[in-house]
Amino acid sequence: MAPPPSMTFHPSRMHTIQKKHISLALAGASVVLLLAACGKQDAASAKGAPGAGGPPPAIPVTVQKVALERLPIVLEAVGQAEGSREVEVRARVAGILEKRLYTEGAPVAAGATLFVIDRAPYEIAVAQARAAVSQERARLEQAQREAERLKSLAQSRAISQREFDEAVSVARQSGAAIEGAQARLAEAQLNLSYTNVKAPIGGITGRAQKSEGSLVAANTDLLTTLTQVNPIWVRFSLAEGDYERIRGAEKTAKVEIRSQDGSLAVTNGRLNFSGSTVDPKLGTVLLRAEFLNPMTKWLPGQFAKVHILAGEQEGFLVPQAAVVQTEQAKLVWVAEADGKANMRPVQTANWIGNNWVVTSGLKPGDAVITDNLMKLRPGAAVQPHAPGAGPQQPPGPGAPGAAPAAGAADKKAPSGASR
Repeated sequence: MAPPPSMTFHPSRMHTIQKKHISLALAGASVVLLLAACGKQDAASAKGAPGAGGPPPAIPVTVQKVALERLPIVLEAVGQAEGSREVEVRARVAGILEKRLYTEGAPVAAGATLFVIDRAPYEIAVAQARAAVSQERARLEQAQREAERLKSLAQSRAISQREFDEAVSVARQSGAAIEGAQARLAEAQLNLSYTNVKAPIGGITGRAQKSEGSLVAANTDLLTTLTQVNPIWVRFSLAEGDYERIRGAEKTAKVEIRSQDGSLAVTNGRLNFSGSTVDPKLGTVLLRAEFLNPMTKWLPGQFAKVHILAGEQEGFLVPQAAVVQTEQAKLVWVAEADGKANMRPVQTANWIGNNWVVTSGLKPGDAVITDNLMKLRPGAAVQPHAPGAGPQQPPGPGAPGAAPAAGAADKKAPSGASR
């Protein structure tokens, strides 16, 4: 019995069926290979292989281990120097300024003559006052003689007692007139002495405000200034909180002046004034220190860096770069024992050099992170290293202990080894 037409297998049709079977087999093999590759990639990701999307690598950071120390209480401020005594020299009598007898800017001793005012009018006034004294003395002598003459007549009752009493009163008035004339003479002599304008203190002279030939008024026109610069005073202000730290220790506190490069310039300072009020606008307290200045190193008006040393305190020295300041608090990053970074709030006191004095928030042995602070996040893995030592690098290919490169094992395998 012959097969029906639909069951007849033509050779070309058989070839087509075989090609389809082969294609399906290849597709299945490709899927198996793809799944195997994905499995290897997932395994590599789980192990943290680089570039496989695993956890980020540890951040290399420099750490500084802190220790509790006894540290000085040092407060810093910027002060301005001023003379310990500053005097404005003015003419005490009016007249024409005839001479200037000092060199501007040069030191002078107390009592030295600085200016000379025209003396002629005051010499005439002295002569007139002296003549008035002589005149009153002559009147006194005449009154006394008259009183003596009338005294005997009054005793013999040749004149009335009233006439004698009047003569005695005239003599006494003449005596009082002499005292007045002598006072006017002393005043004239004093005014004459004021024509020599003298230095009331020893110090550095200022610029002459009036030149020779000028008419000066008494007690009004400024002639020059005098400033005593040894000792020198330095005036500065401290914030209310800083002032509380030295309050009560002003008499024992030591004050230093630092140069612009930070070196010690003057060490013999002491506080000689502390304000009793707080500036309501700035919240500061005014203080003043006194320093010996024999070589006139510091001049009035000069700015100076002032350090106030007032006892000791316990704290940790932390680099300023390691302290993060926010509106609410000051913070530092610490590398914990588990290799994670953690942020801690701290309390600071003052600076010593380039370091903050941290009084609370840390404990001895803490590893404070000093760099790469912008890359850190709480709980981030870190790779700490000491200052000056670079981070440990993972071993590269070919380094001792490094894993062999891909295919290296195959190249070194014996030719008869099975694959």
